[in-house]
Amino acid sequence: MDRVPTRAPDQTKLTILRARHLNQIPWLVHGFSTRVGGFSRAYGKSDLNLGFTKDDSRATVERNRAAFLPEIGAVRGGEDPCGDGRPRLSGRAKLDGAANSFWPLITLRQIHSDIIHAVDAAADEPLAGDGLITATPGLLLAIQTADCLPVILVDTKRRAVGVFHAGWRGTVQRIVEKGVGEMFRCFGSRLRDLKVAIGPGIQGCCYEVGEEVRTQFESQFAYAASLFREVKESDPVREKYPLLFLNARAPGHGELPRKIFLDLVEANRRQLLGAGVPKKNIEALPFCTNCHPDLLFSYRAEKGKTGRMMGVVGIRE
Repeated sequence: MDRVPTRAPDQTKLTILRARHLNQIPWLVHGFSTRVGGFSRAYGKSDLNLGFTKDDSRATVERNRAAFLPEIGAVRGGEDPCGDGRPRLSGRAKLDGAANSFWPLITLRQIHSDIIHAVDAAADEPLAGDGLITATPGLLLAIQTADCLPVILVDTKRRAVGVFHAGWRGTVQRIVEKGVGEMFRCFGSRLRDLKVAIGPGIQGCCYEVGEEVRTQFESQFAYAASLFREVKESDPVREKYPLLFLNARAPGHGELPRKIFLDLVEANRRQLLGAGVPKKNIEALPFCTNCHPDLLFSYRAEKGKTGRMMGVVGIRE
């Protein structure tokens, strides 16, 4: 996808982002939700908050999920009148009474870890971890995000899928690299058969981090220096009146601190390439959550009070 969708003030239709190369797989259900549409009022008007956050009611989030699942195609016995591969509910399987027609939505209690679970059914309580894989049709695996990256892996030959939550902590613990390994261990996935979509998240233009983050990456990756850029802070007053800021330190002026930015997308791309996934099989959606808070939830842009999006993947029954 190359163009950022725009949001009309009164828009209620859900907007779902999809990766082009995954759209070509007929048995696959996948997508990345946005904030557009839905019923939440806690963070704006008509938001599609899919996470049980402290500011939103559980009933509203469940209503949002009930709207999202048929739109993404995660329904049993759906029809496809538009011919686009997305089943629709029909007859008595309407939005308000069709819970038994939806695929089980499998989520995690995310803990910024490298823990990955292989699942073949829904659990009574969410598992703790940051990755899910399955080869069982009719399950929708989901990762919740609001700046971190959702990463989808698909084995096109063995019909196996995975989804991973890659913030900086998960990335430095090699969550997607380990995901590739778990796909091989559990399903025999070959590298040439894996296709990957990196969903919307905070990009290198906006992801300012501390020196301690860079240090952790440098301890793990030989190419870590290429993932960071430094920007010297500007101060118009200092630039106009430099003599006001003279001090005894050579060369006579105190240095302004430098801002450090991490390219989290590139960090995960390099990790996938290092694991052996072909470059042509990796697609990253060019949407920065911090740059587009009208379209996407961003924990950083909204100073912590925000909803949650989902990156989801499943196998048609």
